[in-house]
Amino acid sequence: MTTRQYSLPAETRAPTGRTHAYTVGETDRLLVDPATLTDDLATALETGEVAHVAVTHHHPDHVGGVAACAREFDLTVWARAGRTDGFTAATGVAPDRTFTPGDVLPAGDGIPVVDTPGHAPEHVAFEAADGFVAGDLAVAKGSVVVGAPEGDMRAYLTSLRRVVARAPQRLYPGHGPTIEDPTATCKRLLGHRLDRESHIAAAVEDGATTLDSILDAAYEKDLTGVRDLARATVVAHLEKLAVEGRVRWDGERARPV
Repeated sequence: MTTRQYSLPAETRAPTGRTHAYTVGETDRLLVDPATLTDDLATALETGEVAHVAVTHHHPDHVGGVAACAREFDLTVWARAGRTDGFTAATGVAPDRTFTPGDVLPAGDGIPVVDTPGHAPEHVAFEAADGFVAGDLAVAKGSVVVGAPEGDMRAYLTSLRRVVARAPQRLYPGHGPTIEDPTATCKRLLGHRLDRESHIAAAVEDGATTLDSILDAAYEKDLTGVRDLARATVVAHLEKLAVEGRVRWDGERARPV
């Protein structure tokens, strides 16, 4: 049985205004990232084919329907081990079972869990037979927000490289169209992040010290409506550069090394 997509309305900053949920597996299927419980999704769950529910990460636009789906259709609720408190706070329901990356969830023929942190620290993907259900790891067009305080740019780039190495058939993202060229898309996102990083490092080298001055120097486009996201992204890049010893960053001011 192939992966099935359900496009659900959600309060999200994504341009589509919707989040995709997916069902995967052959028997005792797994539901991933239900933003809400719609009539279409309820009809699918009424068949009894779906037995489990999990999420790629805990952001509100990916978890809003977990409690209702679990309650109304008696689904086994899974959460990442070590992140159960965050899961419960986000979903309003405690998990029945936990997983760690590398585990295979007992959904039919088994769904391997792939570690893909960066957008969020707990972020994972689920390896279906026909591709990865990838949450907010990647998008077909544009880029993914990786912003402080919970976004980790070093982890995000590692996650993209991990997906390139595993070469899935396709990526099923949380927002936007299915990604039919995962390797090219992940390499594009890697290039985009490294290009932005080079602009940020150059801004610091040229004397920009405050977050806003670095932001203005590093972005050559109108940031109306997304300036807060861009600021958080710049911080994530500065944290990465500081860990790598390429700039000094104390949380307020940056200096060249």
